[in-house]
Amino acid sequence: MPLIIWGCGGHGREVLHLCEQIGMEVAGFLDERHEVKGQIVNDVPVLGDLADISALRDRVKIVCAGVGDPYLKKRLVEKTKASGFQIADTLVHPSVFISKRNRIGIGNVICEGTIITTNVVIDDFVIINRGVNISHDDRIEDYVTVSPGVQIGGNVTIQEGAYIGIGSSIREKTTIGSWSVIGGGAFVKEDVPEKTLYAGVPATFKKSLL
Repeated sequence: MPLIIWGCGGHGREVLHLCEQIGMEVAGFLDERHEVKGQIVNDVPVLGDLADISALRDRVKIVCAGVGDPYLKKRLVEKTKASGFQIADTLVHPSVFISKRNRIGIGNVICEGTIITTNVVIDDFVIINRGVNISHDDRIEDYVTVSPGVQIGGNVTIQEGAYIGIGSSIREKTTIGSWSVIGGGAFVKEDVPEKTLYAGVPATFKKSLL
C-alpha cells in the first residue's frame, strides 16, 4: 500500500527521502495545521488531517514516526489507531543490517549509517536517526527519538518517550528514564530519572520536566 507520512517538517521530509531510497510510494503528508493543507512539499501534497483522507482508510498505511517530538508522536499514533487507519511497517535504510538476534517492533524509522549489533530490542514508533551506534543488549522502548550521531554503549535501556540529543553518548549499563531529554553532545555516565533534562560533559541534572 502507498504510505502517508505524519508531519511535513524537516524529519517528515527525511522520512520521505528514506522511502524514496527503499522504493516505497508516498501518497502525501498529514499535518494538523490547516494553513499547510494543499501545499506541495518536496513534490508531495499535504493532504490535511486524518478526517480529510477518510476515503483512503483501507487503501494506505500511515507513518506516525514522521515527527521527532515523542509526546506528539504518541498522540498521533493514538489518533491514527482510533481513526481505524493501518500503521506502516518499520522503515529501514538498506545500509542497516538487522540481525535475527535483534527484535524490532512496528512503526519505527531507522535511518542510514545506523549500526545495530546483537541482542538489541527496539520497541514501537522509535526514530533512530542517521549515524547512530547501538550496542549489544540495548533496549529502546516505545516513542523514543534518537538524534543523529548518538553513541549507545552495551546493556543500556532507554525508556518510553525519551529524547536523546544529537551527538550525545550513553555509557554502558545505564538507564535513561521515561520522557527524559538528553541534551546534544552530552556524555551520560549514570542513570537518568524520568521526566528530567540532563546535559553537559558529564551530563548533570538541569531541570525537571514534570
